[in-house]
Amino acid sequence: MRVMAAIRGDLGRVLADEVKATERAASSAMRDATNGLKLDLRAQITGAGLGQRLANSWRSQTYPDSGNSLRPAGLVWSKAPHIIRAFDEGATIRSADGFWLAVPGPGCPARIGKKRPTPRLVAERLGIPLRFVYRRGGPSLLVADDMRARTGKHGGFARSKTGRNAATAIMFLLYPQVTLRKRLDINRAKGAAERRLVTTLVSALGKNDG
Repeated sequence: MRVMAAIRGDLGRVLADEVKATERAASSAMRDATNGLKLDLRAQITGAGLGQRLANSWRSQTYPDSGNSLRPAGLVWSKAPHIIRAFDEGATIRSADGFWLAVPGPGCPARIGKKRPTPRLVAERLGIPLRFVYRRGGPSLLVADDMRARTGKHGGFARSKTGRNAATAIMFLLYPQVTLRKRLDINRAKGAAERRLVTTLVSALGKNDG
């Protein structure tokens, strides 16, 4: 008995088509997993109440930039890595000079020009020294005396020129340190993305075989 078999068609072309189909499947699965990871991480940020601005610090990129590859890659990163790490691992933050952490209070302006407010900048802007108020049962304070509440849409306080309706405004709350509890789980999101990549790729390759 003799058994003979033959491959019909152009073998090279058949193999090339298979490679291209695999490239498309791998690249598509990588783009899906990479983008999904970025969206999951952004959702963690907003779900933890940390704001859309920090959530948008997560960015992603897949390689190659265009076209397909048998060895695609994906990268997800944050433009605020130190903040993300603090909320992912938990952290204790202390003052750089080892004294107080000054956290802006309800009377503190949001910005001083283009800079974040500090006690020195606020005192210079108001033209008066801030007064230290020690509190035993809570954070101590830096306050500004002889202030008046603004009535505009931006609110806040300004110096009272006449002393009428003057009040003391809390500019900063002073803490020896601040402990941030863990509020994110980057490894969980990463693991989910890896499983998504494998599932999507296997499904796509199965369809190609069909």
